[in-house]
Formats: sequence, structure tokens, C-alpha cells
Amino acid sequence: MSGASMKQIKTRIRSVESTRQITKAMELVATSKLRKAKQRAENTRPYHEVLAQAISSLQAGAADAPTVYAAQREVKRTCYVVIAGDRGLAGGYNANLFRMVKGMTEGQDYCVLPVGKKSMEHFQRLGAELVSTYFGVTGTVGVSDCAQMAKLLCDGFAEGKYDRVIVAYTRFQSMLSQVPTTEELLPLHLTEAKTNAGALVEGSAEALIAKIVPQYVSGILFAALCEAAASEHGARRTAMNSANKNASEIIDTLVLHYNRARQAVITQEITEIVSGAEAL
Repeated sequence: MSGASMKQIKTRIRSVESTRQITKAMELVATSKLRKAKQRAENTRPYHEVLAQAISSLQAGAADAPTVYAAQREVKRTCYVVIAGDRGLAGGYNANLFRMVKGMTEGQDYCVLPVGKKSMEHFQRLGAELVSTYFGVTGTVGVSDCAQMAKLLCDGFAEGKYDRVIVAYTRFQSMLSQVPTTEELLPLHLTEAKTNAGALVEGSAEALIAKIVPQYVSGILFAALCEAAASEHGARRTAMNSANKNASEIIDTLVLHYNRARQAVITQEITEIVSGAEAL
């Protein structure tokens, strides 16, 4: 009985050690990808700030011709762009984002543009109306795809299909902190331009704004994708690190049980030998 117990413990130890090797490899991969993703996220942050200032400057010079993208109207329907991951094993990365979106959409008329496999599966399971299913894999979405998404969203807003567009993603703060957040893409909230308020514009300011706004929305979407990618790698690295620690603790406990079982077997054998000697 004791021998069978020892065999089971050894099998369990080998199984946990194999799992630990996998999680360790995944942690190293996530750490490697995180460095590049973090740098890319930091580089994209200033883009939409500069472009927003340019749009405000143009609108300041054409106050008599407001853009349709800045029109404030009653919100009857909202379009959510939800950027999630393609895979699991990242702790609460996807679950926290979906929980936040659920709280925002409850009781609302809304549609969803899912980005990422997990986002696609989640909202298909809920039966939500999907604007597009083309961007189902986050890893393959690039700058040109963001431009397509921006055009799709801007056209839908201009045509009145929805009255507000919100992007939901996870913002990267640090290796250990990733925060689900939202940002309103449309309508634009123009601020008074601090510089170039009286700048001269060649051609129609309204036409220029109509061309720049999709680029602006595309820039925000790409920045959100970069933030989400960095957050996913950070969350996966943290989850795998915790898995490694848990596996090590389990192995230590199993080794302790194995040694106790082995000691019990040896003690029993010694007792049997001594008893046999005394009988002789």
C-alpha cells in the first residue's frame, strides 16, 4: 500500500514539474514580447493628442461650418469597439474587460465591433449585434486594419446608425497593473486650440476635417491596440509567474509527503527484520 502511494506521489511530482516547465517557458515568451509591446504603446500615445489639436485648430478657423463628427445629439444607440485578447492564460485580463463593458451596456441599445478572438466569442455567445466580424484576431490587426475600422465607424456615425462610439480596452500602467478603460471616439469633443486659432486654411476646412477625423480615429484605435497588447502580455507574464510559484509550492509539499511515505516504508522493513531476528 505504501509502495503504491509513493508511486502515485512520484507520478504527480513529474506531472507538476512538466507543467512548471511549460508555464516557465510561457512566462519568458510573455516577458520578451512585453518589452516590444510596451515600447510601441509608449511611442503611439502622443499621436492622437497632436492630431486632436490639429482638428481643433481647423474647427476654430471654420466655426461657421461645424463638422458632422462633432455634432452632439441624443444618444439612442451606442457602438462599442471592444479590444480583447486571442488567447486565455492571462489571469483576469479578458474577464475584467467584459465585466466593465457589461456594466456600461446594461439596459442600453448597442452594437459591438469586436477585436480579438475572445471578444468575438464573448459577444457572439451573448447574441449582441456585431458591426463586423472581420477583425477577429488581434495579432493580425495592423495600421491598415485600424484605418478600415475607422472608416466603418465614421461612416456609420455620419449616417446616424449610432449616436456615439466608444472604444473599450485595457490600458497598460505597469508590469503588474493593467486597467480596463474606455475612450469616446465620436462625437469629437473639440477644445479651443491654444495655438494657430486664426490659421489660414487652403481649401475647405470642413473637407479637411472630414479627411483628418478618420485618421484621428484610426490613430486612437491603433494606440488602444498597442496598449491592449502590452496589457495582455503583462497579465500573462504575471499569471504564469504565479503559476510557477504555485507549482513549486506543490512540488515541495509532494516531496515532503514522498519522504514521509518512504521513511514509513523503511521503518516498517526494519521492524519486520528485527521481529524476524527476535523470533529466531
